[in-house]
Amino acid sequence: MSLENILNKVPKFENGEILKAFVKGYSILKRYENPVCSISGGSDSDIMLDIIHRIDENNKVTYVWFDTGLEYQATKNHLKYLESKYNINIQVEKAIKPIPACTKEFGQPFLNKYVSEQLERLQSVNFEWEDLSYEELIEKYHNVDCSLKWWCNKYKVGEGFTKSMHNINYSRYLKEFIIENPPTFNISPKCCRYAKKSVSKQILKKTNCDLMISGVRKAEGGIRAIKYENCYEPEKNKYRPIFWFKDSDKLEYKKVFNIKYSDCYEKWGFTRTGCVCCPYGSKALYKELSKVLEYEPKMYIAVNNIFENSYAYTNQYKQFIKNMKYKENGRRTLF
Repeated sequence: MSLENILNKVPKFENGEILKAFVKGYSILKRYENPVCSISGGSDSDIMLDIIHRIDENNKVTYVWFDTGLEYQATKNHLKYLESKYNINIQVEKAIKPIPACTKEFGQPFLNKYVSEQLERLQSVNFEWEDLSYEELIEKYHNVDCSLKWWCNKYKVGEGFTKSMHNINYSRYLKEFIIENPPTFNISPKCCRYAKKSVSKQILKKTNCDLMISGVRKAEGGIRAIKYENCYEPEKNKYRPIFWFKDSDKLEYKKVFNIKYSDCYEKWGFTRTGCVCCPYGSKALYKELSKVLEYEPKMYIAVNNIFENSYAYTNQYKQFIKNMKYKENGRRTLF
């Protein structure tokens, strides 16, 4: 089937970004024999799946879902819906170490992956959360040079920017907060590694995959999106079909192609999903927790046990920020 025939069978649309996704996707997909598409059950993933399924003329794509050990029932239900809708099989790949086991063994995530990684490294050398110069600290602590540079804001600030996202001052008042309130629990981003990244590497070997397809978008931001510069990396056999899609492109695609998201979006009102109630999503965490309490109360109990210390520390940090802002404005602090 030619690309022209494929496009003749889809609803009419005028969005150039959507057209490019079909054209480029068709061109790339036909070069590979064993593509693997990672399905998450989220909205970006749904759009990506619809595109890939339409251009996969020989049904050669293998679809996989990473079960992190902490997943919404709503997501699991949606995966069954997708299998039925597209007449496909979505392979379930279990985590090497489920999230609950990872947090117990290594520590809980806090704020974001990058910050958690730096804090984990500093905790590994029994860092005393000192406000000393980089030169003084490097003499005292060894093998954590990158984390000490982060702590001391030594990374170069890019042209046109006032801060570097690789420095601790990128997170407002974080250094001041930690000095005043040192963490009393282990912090680690390893749950992501053992529940997703390492599993992905296993799949590459197990399926003899020659192209890994994922639903990462540049517009979603964060370290994960920023580290990629393009939608296609042939040297790494990686392809991101909707990498350049803006929120408006997603909205138009959903309407034109009649895409139905999971209940997390359609019923609960979420704008994005990730790992269940992950502490990294601090801006939307309270809304997420309230909805989980309403719709999946057993999961609410579970995540509050798994991330208990991180939730408390995040709340403490948010309150610290508010108090610092009050001080800046010459007003009395709240607490």
